[in-house]
Amino acid sequence: MIFAALMFMILFVSSISFGQTKMPLGTVVEAFTQYDASSSDHIIVRTTRVERAVIATVIGASLAIAGAFMQALTRNPLASPSVFGINAGAMFFIVMAASFLSVSSLSYFMWLAFLGAAIASALVYMLGTLGSDGLSPVKIVLAGSAVSALFTSFTSGMLVLSESNLEGVLFWLAGSVSGRTLDMLVPLLPFIAGAGLLAFFLGTTVNILTSGDDIATGLGQRTLLIKLLMAVVVVVLAGGSVAIGGSIGFIGLIVPHMVRALVGADYRWITPYCVLLGASLLLFADIISRFVIMPEEMPVGVLTALFGAPFFIYLARRGFRKS
Repeated sequence: MIFAALMFMILFVSSISFGQTKMPLGTVVEAFTQYDASSSDHIIVRTTRVERAVIATVIGASLAIAGAFMQALTRNPLASPSVFGINAGAMFFIVMAASFLSVSSLSYFMWLAFLGAAIASALVYMLGTLGSDGLSPVKIVLAGSAVSALFTSFTSGMLVLSESNLEGVLFWLAGSVSGRTLDMLVPLLPFIAGAGLLAFFLGTTVNILTSGDDIATGLGQRTLLIKLLMAVVVVVLAGGSVAIGGSIGFIGLIVPHMVRALVGADYRWITPYCVLLGASLLLFADIISRFVIMPEEMPVGVLTALFGAPFFIYLARRGFRKS
């Protein structure tokens, strides 16, 4: 835990220091201890770099926790926020607003994305609970895949019909923390903080639930309520992250597996480790994205996909061999 915390702090400071304009560590410290409003370096540090690092921290931690809870809820090691249709629902609402309502403000995109993510997740949950056997891991994964495919198809169709709006939403669709401000994060922060605290308090209960519904019920657990609370955590954390940063994939897939390799399957430890490692991974990807195609920046979602795609293939092949 100490090593993970140190790594996070190093990457957080590096995120403030490194970029197209490199800031020495002394300049970063002076921007807070001896702020000079006439210094462009101090202004960049306090108004751009710090806000970007904070937003990357919140998004990375939120996606990691959401991914861990999704994998526990669905009992599927390949589960990630995209399985619930969160990314697809958010993208659909963004593209629809840009195509038919001429919306171009990032602030409006944020709320529309959060709304789309929430609606898509509610639809997946509703479809997953249909039938006499109620909610099951297989049904909710199938429902999520169907809803994701539906929203993705609608989004592609609208982009084909309205190519002029593609450029305006492309950077958001690829996923990025660039150009985001704390003004976008603040309205969602109470929801994200509340869901994060709920995830911490659910640790022991989730441990029991992962042993099986029958065992959890025998121990007096209200399994349906627990699953509903877990779904709320996933929707708020992943939906809020997508609303702020766009479609940033694979953080919710990679980090929970890294954490379980370190500390096992105890969610009392998985959740805090996901906060540190999820934030660290996204900060690292964001730093690298600034140098790949300088002087331009690569969307951080592209970098996380490069990290995550081989890992996804590895998990899929391992699962196939075991079956």
